[in-house]
This record gives sequence, C-alpha cells and structure tokens, in this order.
Amino acid sequence: MATPRGVREAPLRARAATSAQAYAWLLVGVGAVSFAAIFIRLAAAPSLAAATYRLALASLVLVPLALLGARPSLKRLSPGQWRMLTLAGGCLALHFAFFIASLSYTSVASVMLISVTNPLTVMVASWLFLRERTSRLGLLGGGLAVAGAAVIGYGDFRLGRQELYGDGLALLGMVAISAYLVLGRRLRGEVPVLAYVAPVSGLAAGMLLVVSLAAGVPLWGFSPKTYLFLGLLALVPQLIGHSSLNWALGHVPAAVVAVVVLGEAVGAILLAWALLGETPTAAAGVGGALVLAGVSLTLRR
Repeated sequence: MATPRGVREAPLRARAATSAQAYAWLLVGVGAVSFAAIFIRLAAAPSLAAATYRLALASLVLVPLALLGARPSLKRLSPGQWRMLTLAGGCLALHFAFFIASLSYTSVASVMLISVTNPLTVMVASWLFLRERTSRLGLLGGGLAVAGAAVIGYGDFRLGRQELYGDGLALLGMVAISAYLVLGRRLRGEVPVLAYVAPVSGLAAGMLLVVSLAAGVPLWGFSPKTYLFLGLLALVPQLIGHSSLNWALGHVPAAVVAVVVLGEAVGAILLAWALLGETPTAAAGVGGALVLAGVSLTLRR
C-alpha cells in the first residue's frame, strides 16, 4: 500500500530542519572560535596562565556534565584508553601553550594562517599511523599549503627574528593539535564524545596548572579586565565554539565541517584588523591565499 504523501514529507521536513540547524550551529561555532586570538591579546596575561584558565574554566563545566551524563562510559574506560586520553590531554595542553605564546611574538594573521595547515599534518600522520592513503589531489594541496607557509615565514623573517620565532611557536602548536586530532580519531570510535572531551580537557588543564606553578607563572592578581577576557576565552571559543562544532559534526559531513572551519583564520584576521588595528602584510595575504587554496584542495578529496 502506498504511503500517504503527508507521512512521507514529514521525515523529509524534519531532516531538512535538522540540517539547517546544524549549518546554523556550524556558523556559530566558527564565529565563536574566531574570537580566541582576540581575547588572548586583550587579556594581556602570561601565555601559560591564559592557556590554564581557558582549559580549567571549561573543565569546570565539562567534568560535572560528564559525571552526570556519561558516568557509565567513564567507568568502562580501560587502562589503555586512559593512557591515550592522557596523551591526548598532553597534546592539547602543548597546543594551547604554543598557540597562545606565539601571539606575543607575531601577528594574528601569521599565527592563524599557519594554524590552518593542520588538516595537512593530520593527513600525513593518518597515513603514517592509521594507514590512510592520500590522493594526488591531497599531495598537490599539501604542496600549495607548504609553499604558502614558507611565504608567510619569509615575510616575517624580513620583519625580524621575533616574528619568525612566533611563527615557529605557531607551527609547534599546529603539530600538537594535529597529534591530538589523530589520537581523538582513534578514541572517538570507542568513547562517547562527552566521556572523551571532559577527561581530556581536565587532564590538559591539570598539566598546565602544574607546569605554571612549577615555572612560577602568576595565576592571580590580574586586573578585572584580564579576568573578564580570560573568562570570555573559556566561554566563547572553548565552550560555545567547540561544542557547536562537535554538535554540527554529528549532522554534517566531516569534510564540510573541516572546510567551513577554515573560516576561523579569515574571521580572526578580520577581527584583529577591526579591533586591534593589525593590518595583514602582503606576505600574509599571498601566503594565506596559497594556504587556504591548498587546504581546500586537499579536503576536496
């Protein structure tokens, strides 16, 4: 017997509404994470302190949620999974430490354009450790992105060694987040998202706290303005931004999410131009175009 037209159309309308909602949250997520570099600059706190606050404040929300909603999954974690979660937390801590420190030495544009080469590093790591093959189109895109990063580095080298040092820190931060993503890809097939994100954030926050205290980095005594922007750093890019992207990932193809997230670099550069008065250099413009073209070409595969 034929299905009534209204019955057939209802699921289609529901799927269309969910898809539209997912794309809306995807745009919200990209907009939110674009503010990270701006809040870091405006906070004017030591880089390790800013990284510690970002993850510690986010963990104060995520860990209780995991204990309430994902306790059975947490109890089922094996010792091997806890070791991988700890390693992923270490990579996340290194990423934020290097990323935030790099903003003290070079421009937001350079840091963000180097950071978006992340998918290419993940591609190489996936080939080495997960045995995922890469297409010729992916290799061509990788070459373009590397060329773009070289143009940015050359432009900053002409500005001075400080800018080049900042580029190096941004590169180390990108490598750390790539390792984090490869580990996450391995674990997310076995662990629900909340049981993964909460322990990793908590472990990373704990590591940064220990390192900050051991290094004598001041964690209090800041101005009200600094505390405000540290709180916004945890709330907007970390909780709203990353939560929105993770939710959208459940309803939108991963390749689409990866391409749209490249908009973070563009958004951060425009915000830095408007709010901080940082005009991108010609090298950043040319190199950035090559990086974005290369990453987009890679993701088309």
